[in-house]
Amino acid sequence: MYLDFFGFREYPFNLTPDTDFFYAFGSHQEALNVVLLALESGEGFLKITGEVGLGKTLLCRTLLNQLRGHFTTAYLPNPHLTPNEIRRALARELGIPLGPIMGAGLLTEAIQGRLLELARNRGRVVVLIDEAQELSSPALEAIRLWSNLETEKAKLLHIILFGQPELDVRLSRPILRQLAQRISFSYRLERMAPDVVAGYIHHRLAVAGSRDPGLFTPRAVRELARVSRGVPRLVNLGAHKALIAAFGDGSTRIGRTHIIRAAADSEVLHTPRSWPSRIWSRM
Repeated sequence: MYLDFFGFREYPFNLTPDTDFFYAFGSHQEALNVVLLALESGEGFLKITGEVGLGKTLLCRTLLNQLRGHFTTAYLPNPHLTPNEIRRALARELGIPLGPIMGAGLLTEAIQGRLLELARNRGRVVVLIDEAQELSSPALEAIRLWSNLETEKAKLLHIILFGQPELDVRLSRPILRQLAQRISFSYRLERMAPDVVAGYIHHRLAVAGSRDPGLFTPRAVRELARVSRGVPRLVNLGAHKALIAAFGDGSTRIGRTHIIRAAADSEVLHTPRSWPSRIWSRM
């Protein structure tokens, strides 16, 4: 659409999580540091939470890339599984041959055998579970039992849950208290501050091939930080629509008016009346 006009190799503000565009700003970099430190310490159960649009899936995939070569990894992106389905999903990720009918006992035995095999070869295993707030209570209980797979010296399996804040609410319920007590490290992702939004925009433009660091004017960046509330997904949405608006005008600069037009074209970018909070009122 506007790739050639602005000199991009690819769309800079695609909503699809692409690890090439990962921007390691404060909150997300700290989350990575916490997870890597916890894994090196041998912790078995970790949790990362954040509101919708804060980039949990992108963080999860970036972490996967960083762990490969150091750990055997398993990625479970679909939370809508029964306990036995989630066991089968982990078994497939670990390369375990599966028969058409395998009960919970056989699956758990096969998983433990594979983990012991990897441990004998000094291999450590990390399973990353996305959208964990959508897991059923029986599935969460099945995952909790994985944390019992260990030798006398170390855990055989490290588990990282990625989810929305609803996951914290669920884990506070008595029925899941045993799982909550197993989680040794937690981190909560935060929105981007206005100055971080500016860095985020410039980073994505550069990755996409732009040679014009001033493509978005300072006023446009400030307005985009305001209407997006610092949520990365909303920054992407607003920036993409603003680029379309500028392309339609034949403008080689994205100004504040283009951001305003983008916000008017999307309900999620409208400024709620409940604003401003202190950080945004200075915009």
